[in-house]
Amino acid sequence: MTSKEKQVAYTITNSYSTLNEFTENTKRVWMVFHGMGHLSTYFIRYFNELPANENYIIAPQAQSKYYLNDSYTHVGASWLTKNKTEEGITNVLNYIDTVLKNEKVPEHCELIVLGFSQGVSIAARWVAKRKIKCNHLVLYAGSLPKELNHKDFSHLQSEKTKVTYIIGNKDPYLNVERKNIEVNKIEGIFQGKANEINFKGGHEVKKEIINSL
Repeated sequence: MTSKEKQVAYTITNSYSTLNEFTENTKRVWMVFHGMGHLSTYFIRYFNELPANENYIIAPQAQSKYYLNDSYTHVGASWLTKNKTEEGITNVLNYIDTVLKNEKVPEHCELIVLGFSQGVSIAARWVAKRKIKCNHLVLYAGSLPKELNHKDFSHLQSEKTKVTYIIGNKDPYLNVERKNIEVNKIEGIFQGKANEINFKGGHEVKKEIINSL
């Protein structure tokens, strides 16, 4: 007997979350990507202290959902795994493109792209592969994908895009050695133009840092 793995293409439906409303006073649109185990409905709450009349938040939702514990009470989600990563990237980027198209973001608004933890890899890939001309790219407690390099972000150079890397001093996923690797990678890709923010804490989102960006 011979087993075969085959593929089909089909249409799926996936949700995303938004915070605040578009008005004539909206100045900034945030595309924020949650980390592993999060859901967009909860992750977006980290941005609820930003001035509502000036900021509109869009939080895409990772498609792969799973139970977080043996009691089957809490649900989380993951963007990608090491299994069929390239296919996963294609599906995720197509979904994000559709979200942005659906929101019809005004051209006069600044665009801030933020990824937290696993969401850093999604934010970076989306900006790099789709040549997104954002005003601010925020890499919060995560790692840049290995396949990306300086040329992938060359479209940002003339746009004067601000790049910020944020990490807690007690983050269990980014020890000193790994942090140095990530900082060096970011410095190389963005040619020393990235601003590093260190805070006292672990693998967590700090509202006060979000509010200061």
